[in-house]
Amino acid sequence: MVERQADIRRAKKEMLYYKEISKLFLEISLDDEKLSGLYVNAVKLSPDKAVCYVLFFSDKGYEDFKKRLPDLILYKPSLRRAISKNIRSRYTPELKFKYDKPFEKQQKIEALFDRLKVENKL
Repeated sequence: MVERQADIRRAKKEMLYYKEISKLFLEISLDDEKLSGLYVNAVKLSPDKAVCYVLFFSDKGYEDFKKRLPDLILYKPSLRRAISKNIRSRYTPELKFKYDKPFEKQQKIEALFDRLKVENKL
């Protein structure tokens, strides 16, 4: 029961960070064209809640994300500061940016299903 409550609190906190980071990143990507085409896909907190992993997706794939990562890292301090102002918490976690590979796999599988439906093989 206690673990379930902790999981629910963690999920709520992750959703709160997801909403805030998505909003902030949208504003940044509208101002900086180098980051357009990157999307915040998910946010995961480490078990001790000291690190917040922000999972990004790019239509152009992992190589495009790697190319844009240095520009993205430049915004890390201002993102963290904005999060600390907008979310009441004792600590603001460190932000780490990663590419969301499982989401890319899911997209490929869905595209395959769509193609099979069109060809009437499904």
